[in-house]
Amino acid sequence: MKRLLSISLLIVALVVMGWQLWPKESTAPTSYAGLGEGDDNFPQAKPGTMLNFPEDHGPHPDFRIEWWYLTGNLVAEDGRRFGVQWTLFRQAMAPPDLQQKTSDETPWASRQLWMAHAALSTPEDHLFSERFARGGVGQAGVKTTPFEAWIDNWSLRALGKDDSAGENDGSGFDHLLVTASGKEFGYRLTLDAEGPLVRHGTQGFSQKSADGQGSMYYSQPFFRVEGEVRVAGEPIAVTGRAWLDREWSSQLLGPTQSGWDWFSLHLDSGAKLMAFRLRGGDESGNENEDGSYLSGSWITPQGNITPLKPEDLNLMPLEYQTVAGREIPTRWRVQVPAHDLDVEVRARHPNQWMGTSFPYWEGMVTVSGSNEGEGYLEMTGYAGE
Repeated sequence: MKRLLSISLLIVALVVMGWQLWPKESTAPTSYAGLGEGDDNFPQAKPGTMLNFPEDHGPHPDFRIEWWYLTGNLVAEDGRRFGVQWTLFRQAMAPPDLQQKTSDETPWASRQLWMAHAALSTPEDHLFSERFARGGVGQAGVKTTPFEAWIDNWSLRALGKDDSAGENDGSGFDHLLVTASGKEFGYRLTLDAEGPLVRHGTQGFSQKSADGQGSMYYSQPFFRVEGEVRVAGEPIAVTGRAWLDREWSSQLLGPTQSGWDWFSLHLDSGAKLMAFRLRGGDESGNENEDGSYLSGSWITPQGNITPLKPEDLNLMPLEYQTVAGREIPTRWRVQVPAHDLDVEVRARHPNQWMGTSFPYWEGMVTVSGSNEGEGYLEMTGYAGE
């Protein structure tokens, strides 16, 4: 799926900044369930929608929610393993017709809100930072040609092959530079795509529950990475693999879904696996006994994709650990029988907790069993003490 941190995340964070967030003409959602609340005034993601590039690399401001989401598994020359996350979220706080009312107002009246997360997982620790912005004043945004997504001095932008933005039109995701920094960490990494973009679900429409709602969702899972991370002032040269997700929607979840577990796995065979479990649901057709909804994509080394239906895969928690006062499943069994995959996915260490305004678990994992590999796992909606 990848993953929205819920509308309430933005509400909490932006209230902290002292803004009047929700226009009088609209109704504020209250929790994860906000992602399951429909609103006919917003356009909806639906089957049959064709993705268009490079236009869809840019923003879709009429939709309620959207993100640009990068995760990477890195290794230093001395063998130390690191993980990076860079995410920019956009939130429309009112439907398109109400957004138009701000055209003659101050730019600070924009009803587009932005939030970003950056994180660096080390072999022993997890460092993170978050930032917030209001649209209309240039502090954050996304443009298509040349491609750039930014908030303050954090950015994800296209590069020419000579590492300058001017050699080509910069409209694709083939060659990118990502930068971010926090009080104790930072990174500057170049990303080179070695395979094609992949469209999840039905040509890019990714269903999220038996009720039929979902999102537009595509990925670039074939990045090779080179660059540098910084930990407590120490620069460390790294190489590795990265995965970039693009997704937008106006109603991601079903009304009773409470959270998700999302996997992006690089297998040593060259294949890739995206899989998610949305917990909760109704009784109108989910194949899983616990009511959760499963879906995914099997991606060949050449970039050919096979959509995975709920009956095509199994995601089973094997071990829980207490993290930030929550019982979090940090070891899983992942099975895709049609592709002879039966593996154990384990967190490199359990404390990869994002203690942001709306907290969640996100971190690097290892893969062992019928195939070896590595990847990232995100888990949301686990209640604390």
